[in-house]
Amino acid sequence: MNRRKRYDAVVIGAGTAGLVAGTRLAQSGASVCVVAKGVGSTHLAPGTIDALGYMPERVQEPATAIARLAEADPGHPYASIGAELVSEAAEWLITTVASGPAPGYRYVGNLERNFLLPTAVGALKPSAVIPETFAAGDSSQLGRLVVVGLPALRDFHPELCAANLQAAGVDARGITIDVSVDRADSSTLGISRLFDDPTWRTSFAARLTPLVRAADHVALPAMLGLKDPHGALHDLENKLGRRVFEISTLPPSVPGMRLYEILSHALRAAGGSLAFGAGVVAHERDGERILSVDTESAGSPTTYEADAFVLASGGFHSGAITLDSHWLAHELVLDLPLQGVPGKDEPRFSAAYFDEQPMARVGVAVDAEQRALGTSNVVVAGASLPGAVPWREASGEGIALSSGYRAAQVLAGQLSKRTEALR
Repeated sequence: MNRRKRYDAVVIGAGTAGLVAGTRLAQSGASVCVVAKGVGSTHLAPGTIDALGYMPERVQEPATAIARLAEADPGHPYASIGAELVSEAAEWLITTVASGPAPGYRYVGNLERNFLLPTAVGALKPSAVIPETFAAGDSSQLGRLVVVGLPALRDFHPELCAANLQAAGVDARGITIDVSVDRADSSTLGISRLFDDPTWRTSFAARLTPLVRAADHVALPAMLGLKDPHGALHDLENKLGRRVFEISTLPPSVPGMRLYEILSHALRAAGGSLAFGAGVVAHERDGERILSVDTESAGSPTTYEADAFVLASGGFHSGAITLDSHWLAHELVLDLPLQGVPGKDEPRFSAAYFDEQPMARVGVAVDAEQRALGTSNVVVAGASLPGAVPWREASGEGIALSSGYRAAQVLAGQLSKRTEALR
């Protein structure tokens, strides 16, 4: 039996952009449901907000660089969002994290200066707003550093990380601490649950203390607790007598999962709903208005009707945009027109891996308010937007956060006008 549900707004996609848009809409007083077939970008991304890291040289002051980028590239998402709104969205996120379900946990930073943080392979990556558990890793303040690995984490190599950091001018060495964990816990996610236990942290610190010797800083893979990362960080620093920080690792991302929990908590606290396993399989349209979307969830089809929709389903990486067997690009969720697709006789790909690929900037065609062209009630956010190359720019989560924030701003005004017209 097909169920029908009615909301002011429906958000499609539960990555950073979708959760931010849904939360902000709910906070504005709209009835909102976020529908998604599964978790989005949060579980894959490092949990940092990389507003703009390269242009193409490394960026030190992201707010200034975003303003320059917006002027130089009017097709980039930041050109319509603007540096001021990116900063406003970042401040909102910092406040949201501080009031979230993880006690004491917070994000730090702003768009005035990028932190420069070690990655798992020892490169230095610029990020604007970061979890407090990463903050001591800013290369501008690093002293003698020990990078710590565990035998269970076979995709994190502390010696390699330390060697590359040495080449970048950081006094670093790598060690592996002999801490055995059950097979079920042999990942950063499993070990993060152990770090939530004060007794386990005490045992871990006792084994690590004699190995860090003269170090000023201790770096660990990003696994310092899911529920209480603030408590785990400060407990470990007190026991070791040194600054401690996390280094992002391969997915699943523990800091990203923390951010997901914080944003989904904020969504529900504002009165919004979240429907998982609800992939959109069809939609109903009347002229320029999308009237409803149909989802399939565990054999229970549901139709979601709404006055407005946010499309935050992603791009090629999520499968929301695809190429068919005739090399034609399609947006699969709402069948919206695309922007940035090469012409019929133009190449789709470059043979050089690190070249900018001709398809890299493809996204849903939008106007200056992020409205999907040909629609009057669909706003687009996140990786569904055209015009950016996030992996090259280090801008993905910054675009997701600020475009989700702006999408809610655009629709909140539209929904309030509609409510007034109905009175």
